[in-house]
Amino acid sequence: MKKKTGNPVWNFFASVKLALFTLFTLAIFSIIGTIVPQNEDPHKYIELYGESTAKIFQTLGIPDMYSSWWFVGLLILFSLNLTVCTIERFPHLWRVMTKDYLRTTAADRLRKMSGTRVFASALDAAAASGVVERLLAAAGWKAERVDKDGGIMFFSQKGAWTRMGVIVVHVSILVIFAGSLIGNFYGYKASVMIPEGSYTDQVYDSKREGHPPIPLDFRVRCNGFWLTYYDNGMPKDYISHLVVEENGQKVVEKTIEVNDPLKYKGLTFYQSSYQAIDGQYVVNMTNKASGDRQKFIIVPRKENRWQSEKVSFGIVDIAPYNMMGQYKYKIWFNDAAGSPTQFWVPEGQTVAVKRPGATYEVTVKTRFATGMQVVKDPGVWTVYSGCIMMILGLIVIFFMAHRRVWAFVRAAEGGSEIVLAGSSNKNKLGFEKIMADLGERFASSSDLKLQ
Repeated sequence: MKKKTGNPVWNFFASVKLALFTLFTLAIFSIIGTIVPQNEDPHKYIELYGESTAKIFQTLGIPDMYSSWWFVGLLILFSLNLTVCTIERFPHLWRVMTKDYLRTTAADRLRKMSGTRVFASALDAAAASGVVERLLAAAGWKAERVDKDGGIMFFSQKGAWTRMGVIVVHVSILVIFAGSLIGNFYGYKASVMIPEGSYTDQVYDSKREGHPPIPLDFRVRCNGFWLTYYDNGMPKDYISHLVVEENGQKVVEKTIEVNDPLKYKGLTFYQSSYQAIDGQYVVNMTNKASGDRQKFIIVPRKENRWQSEKVSFGIVDIAPYNMMGQYKYKIWFNDAAGSPTQFWVPEGQTVAVKRPGATYEVTVKTRFATGMQVVKDPGVWTVYSGCIMMILGLIVIFFMAHRRVWAFVRAAEGGSEIVLAGSSNKNKLGFEKIMADLGERFASSSDLKLQ
């Protein structure tokens, strides 16, 4: 076997062994990155794996593996390997795609192809050529012709461009890697807690030490937070109603829950956690007659006023309500239309308070802060584009083929002889059926006879 010559550096990056090594290494560490939690507090790794193992993990960058210099280096090495292999393979594929098979294929080679069929005709070569050309066209093979080797050669091909399927897949991998690097270097992962009824105009970097703030050019308000429970008291679902405000105007409004985030200006806000705010409660009041409603953030044993309704109220007592850990709240209420009254409101339920001049609906619940993960990934559309390219390339590779058909007509004793042949680079069985159907079309012609 002839040894490969040329630039040794080029040969190194063109090596199939290098491709297998980098693929295997990336696969192994990707599995490790899936098993080992990423971007957690250092103390969690000590609890999970022990101090010595946690120290090794920190040294190797395992807790933030996909951003570590060596993992990025592996991606770059694999990308260079893939690029060089693609450059080396492209000229050959281009030659196969653009080759003039009509003039470079010898007539005697057709008989050596598998599935070749030979027909005889009483017509002379010129007349038989017209019949062959019409039969090929009727079968969807628009053929070119040339006089050669003492006869007339026809050639037609379909799907020559499918040879580029492997190149598309190679390029798609590079595009996906490029998108990942863009997201890694120019994006970030952050977190934020927003108390119900409050807003934030900054988030906090989850990956950098000390979690420094990242300013936003807009603000996100949490207008409401709701927590539901299973019958056994375990939390079932939690959702937040968010409003994005920019230049004092509301621009986006959405109720988010787990796996249904808010997206705005390249940032994605994922519902990730929640936290009760001790000693603070949310009271919603509605005047059923006028339709006026108001939300209040209050603390117990302090008088609060609804100025427009001339209502005063407050929480004077709190007591357990059910086995799910919820409470009921004793409300003192006065609207200056009668004597003050007191009543109990179970957590999250609505109680109607009838007064001489109006009926009020009152709900009380614990005030929560909604916890969100905030992701900025400017490379996500590059990754999506690469994935689409890969899918299209794989479809071409597995389901499409470069198919070629030849027909050679030459004069013979008593008329002419026709040799029909073809080849396909993939799906040989499927192409055999195509050639069988084409052979039957030729055989059914009154001017041709299968030998």
